[in-house]
Amino acid sequence: MALYIVPVPIGNLKDITLRAIDVLNSVDFIIAEDTRYSLKLLNNLGIKKKLYSYYKPKEEEKAKSIIKYLANKNGALITDSGTPLISDPGYILIKKAIDEGIGIISLPGPTAFVPALTNSGLPADTFFFAGFSPKKGGKLRSHLEQYSGFKHTLIFYESPRRVQKFLETAYAVFGNRRFSISKELSKKNEKIIRGKLKDHKELVEEIMALGEFVIVIEGETGDEIGAKPELNSVEDIFDYFKSEYSISKNDIKKVLMTRK
Repeated sequence: MALYIVPVPIGNLKDITLRAIDVLNSVDFIIAEDTRYSLKLLNNLGIKKKLYSYYKPKEEEKAKSIIKYLANKNGALITDSGTPLISDPGYILIKKAIDEGIGIISLPGPTAFVPALTNSGLPADTFFFAGFSPKKGGKLRSHLEQYSGFKHTLIFYESPRRVQKFLETAYAVFGNRRFSISKELSKKNEKIIRGKLKDHKELVEEIMALGEFVIVIEGETGDEIGAKPELNSVEDIFDYFKSEYSISKNDIKKVLMTRK
């Protein structure tokens, strides 16, 4: 039997392909990241199938039971939006299915970083997709530093709560490169911002913080001017040392107290 990887819309429900609809209608069951969320799409398409949930951190456990169903049935793997496995669950299940000799059929379809790249105004012939970055400041900086010499266009996913911190760190690491941000792609409130990393605060402040962001950053050109931190207050100093050296405010205060 076979397991189909089926991309679903990232926003506009009309973006689903005719082939994807045919597959979802024909399989015996559907594997969804969040069955409650996927039911909205399936109900809109008039598709009624047995649903199995498959999500982090229970991928290993869920994959074992799903493989048993695939022994004599066809299944389709979908995610909440876009293409399964692209910053979403699916890898463990696909690997186990291949190991068991189950056929894998992957359909082309929506994924957020492709339209974000093509509308960015940055080179799209070679690029590096890095997905989501670490949440903590020190780890974020070291994570970005490994890409600083890449000449490819860089693509990242980020949440609205962390986007300003990401861009601040990106400016410090990459210098004043060109970048773009795409939010709510294919939806009513779709917004594209393009500019230089130095101006990220002013550019991003006008965006309503909803949905995930796709950040596209120019690759290394050799012309970047490094960012110099603005240390105009005690808070700026604390934030700089926290980001640069992963030192907490309490640790900095202890050092200052011992030098009085």
